Amino acid sequence: MRRAGRPPLPPETPRSVLYSPEILAAAVALADHPLRDDLPMRGEARSRSCGSTLTLGLATDREGRIATTGCQAKACAVGQAAASLFVRHANGRCIDDIVRHRDRLAAWLAGEHPPPDWPEIDLLAPARAYPARHGAILLAWDAALAALAPQPALR
Repeated sequence: MRRAGRPPLPPETPRSVLYSPEILAAAVALADHPLRDDLPMRGEARSRSCGSTLTLGLATDREGRIATTGCQAKACAVGQAAASLFVRHANGRCIDDIVRHRDRLAAWLAGEHPPPDWPEIDLLAPARAYPARHGAILLAWDAALAALAPQPALR
């Protein structure tokens, strides 16, 4: 659908590369992992660059590995697609895995490291050229770290 007063974008513009059908499909797939009340651990993250926010709910197994995820994102399609990749492939991972992958993801986005070995991460490669989207891409990993962080004991 065209917006009034704006010419259509040519098929090869950077925006069309960034918002590819694959990115949009991954963003839509995030709806398959809704934030649920029965997930006991919660983490929130906000991108300083764009204002996107994400709340992640988690449940872990006895070994502290992620067993179930749910997500509510208020982010661009790229941020939602990244969150979708996270929730689809987070099960079985512990906090050390999340820290390692988050750090490698940030370094890859900055052009300082090869891509992390997270499944489907190459889907986000076009976004590397858009630093304003990097914060949105990291939201799910940041929210997971917040959820998995040791909580202070209640007195």
